[in-house]
Amino acid sequence: MTEEQNKILIVDDEKNILWVLKKGLEKKNYLVHTASSAEEALTQLADNQYLVMFSDIFMEETNGLELLEQSRKLFPDLKVVMMTAQDTMNNTIEAMRLGAYDYITKPFDFDEIFRLIDQIETARSISAPASASSTQNQEVGMQDSTSAIIGKSRRMQEIFKTIGKSAGSDLSVLITGESGTGKEMVASTLHQYSHRKDQPFICINCAAISRELLESELFGHERGAFTGAVETKMGKFQQANGGTLFLDEIGDMELPLQAKILRVLQNNEFYRVGGKDPITVDVRVVAATNQNLEDMMNLKQFREDLYHRLNVIHIDMPPLRERLEDVPLLANHFIARYTKTLARGKVYLSPDVEHILSRYHWSGNIRELENVIKRALMLALSGPILPEHLPPHLQENDAANDDGQWDERLDQLIQDFLLHNNSEEGTLYETLIQKVEKHLFEILLDKHSGKQVATAKVLGINRNTLKRKIDSMKISPKKHKPV
Repeated sequence: MTEEQNKILIVDDEKNILWVLKKGLEKKNYLVHTASSAEEALTQLADNQYLVMFSDIFMEETNGLELLEQSRKLFPDLKVVMMTAQDTMNNTIEAMRLGAYDYITKPFDFDEIFRLIDQIETARSISAPASASSTQNQEVGMQDSTSAIIGKSRRMQEIFKTIGKSAGSDLSVLITGESGTGKEMVASTLHQYSHRKDQPFICINCAAISRELLESELFGHERGAFTGAVETKMGKFQQANGGTLFLDEIGDMELPLQAKILRVLQNNEFYRVGGKDPITVDVRVVAATNQNLEDMMNLKQFREDLYHRLNVIHIDMPPLRERLEDVPLLANHFIARYTKTLARGKVYLSPDVEHILSRYHWSGNIRELENVIKRALMLALSGPILPEHLPPHLQENDAANDDGQWDERLDQLIQDFLLHNNSEEGTLYETLIQKVEKHLFEILLDKHSGKQVATAKVLGINRNTLKRKIDSMKISPKKHKPV
């Protein structure tokens, strides 16, 4: 490894962060330079060639995203990893859109940092030299319509990165996932972060319109094309010209119409129903479905060529049950959205309700959670949302999950014990059992007012055995009056 390949630049206005990262990377024999401001970083970049730059996203003098944009323009081959303690959707998408290689959050996991560096080193060793020119990205803002894409889970962070990387292109996107997972929100976000953001974003649900009418809705029709066509009508493709067309539930589209969609994707032109002249459009198509299109292709219910035309970029939305850590974030988002219209004062989640929401299955995904919060706001009106404000099936589910939750808590307690255990080798089992027994005996003695006979009966052991254990464990007789 040459000196240039070995150099890493860290940019942060917190000295302790610079120190920790520098020491950690130097242990792996990297040559580490540091900068506490964007200006200092640009000077370092001008004088050195770095393998990678790690930059904080929030700094007092200059925003890290501005440094990212400047450094990518001046040094297009530079790999930049953004760092922050606030892993919001906006930051992640914007960082990836501006050309960041990746995005990590504080506190740092050095294994993740070393994995990224290994990836960068591998890519550099096998990739052809990058072009000296870089794509000019137009800065775009965030609209309220996209603000419901919320999540700090790893799955959602990866989706934010994909949106950020692909939003600036015109490639087709296929979004898959169960109903209620937020597929339309993803499509809207792709549009809002693209160069088409000032042009129309048109949605059509292919499952909600009859087969006979769907073709007319998509392509329009000429006057007299069919009974009831009393005037010429513009279709969704023409309405979306210059912008984005979102084809929701495309798996429900009939095969003949699929062929016509394919023709638009291939040639950027179509015919109105009853029309003879082709109409040319410039439209980015984003499609979504909750069906398995690969299974449908095997059954000859979906065209394979259309699938591959749509599936250039694939975003698979996880069901809410697979990212339960995001439930409190989403719940608080819906509380903030609907409090003014559905409640009479400030409303917030009680700890018990947050606990219940965070371990429910959510078969209806985000849409189900949204409706649960709406209901709770109307019942609570102000103050905390309590378990009784939730639908009965959520309360029943919580009670049914108690055993599983107990197992989880016990696992964590045992792991904590093992982590802090200082007992001699070969005594681990005995030490743990004695600790558990002592607490069990104390709790039951308290419950039975110190009565050893009653306590022994509940435990299913002889009273003399209990007495012997009490003495050996030195359970205080002052606390429990033996009988």
